[in-house]
Amino acid sequence: MKNFILIAATLATLPALAFAQTVGPEAGDREFTLSGTGSSDKDFNNSSFGLSADIGWFRTEKFVWGLRQSVNYADVEGEGLSDDFWNGSTRGYLDYHFLEGAARPFVGSSLGLVYGDGVNNTGVAGLELGLKYYVLEDTFILARGEYQFFFDSSDSAEDNFDKGAWQYVFGLGFNF
Repeated sequence: MKNFILIAATLATLPALAFAQTVGPEAGDREFTLSGTGSSDKDFNNSSFGLSADIGWFRTEKFVWGLRQSVNYADVEGEGLSDDFWNGSTRGYLDYHFLEGAARPFVGSSLGLVYGDGVNNTGVAGLELGLKYYVLEDTFILARGEYQFFFDSSDSAEDNFDKGAWQYVFGLGFNF
């Protein structure tokens, strides 16, 4: 009976061990992520919602760099604003991933442009924190929060850090 229990326990853990060793990207892999996105001012008074798509390349198993495109729709009331408007942002990003199992937290930064109705067309920089959780060998769910600040010059970047906005996404991604 002891041998039967030992064999059954060993067989039950083999798939989990095999999955744990093969999950996630390798150097040279690419990733594509499609996410629902939202952004809010620093007091969470006015918000917008939209889509975000990322394409990235893993330089190592830990570092990924890429390009991110977001398109947002908002229905915001305010002086000089229409009832609804569209805006977007295009940003380059660099992220560092921790751990090597199914759960991979990461930190990173981004730099790019924000443009559209109801926003000043300007530069944007951000610091981000997130988690990728691999549900299959090359498929993950993603949660990411990013604090962005806007600037027209290096002087305005320093002045505007405290006047930033939050952007957050939840989505699905694939390594290939």
